[in-house]
Amino acid sequence: MAGQGKQQSLASATQNGVTALEQAFTGVQNCRQDVENMKHNLSSGYTGSDGGEYQKLLERWDQQAEVISTNLRSMIDTLNETLRAQGMQQGSANQSIQEAYSRSDAIFEALKG
Repeated sequence: MAGQGKQQSLASATQNGVTALEQAFTGVQNCRQDVENMKHNLSSGYTGSDGGEYQKLLERWDQQAEVISTNLRSMIDTLNETLRAQGMQQGSANQSIQEAYSRSDAIFEALKG
């Protein structure tokens, strides 16, 4: 049973990691939307060379935020795959335990006569 508790603890920690990454992903997406809104609001009134440079700055930030978003999504997918693998491993272990129990029960019954 101690192994199962440890496995559940690992699964819980992995799920907490997924949740944290999803919150970070949502935060980045919200910031990207705020920047996009600001870009549109300022585009008509903020002209000249400084306005152009500011637009470039916002575009560069958005490109970098896209890289961060992609990496966060990849980590979320990896952790979710880990959770699926842990579930399959636990199911396989439970099946092995049940098979061993059935064999030992059959042996006992045969010995008992």
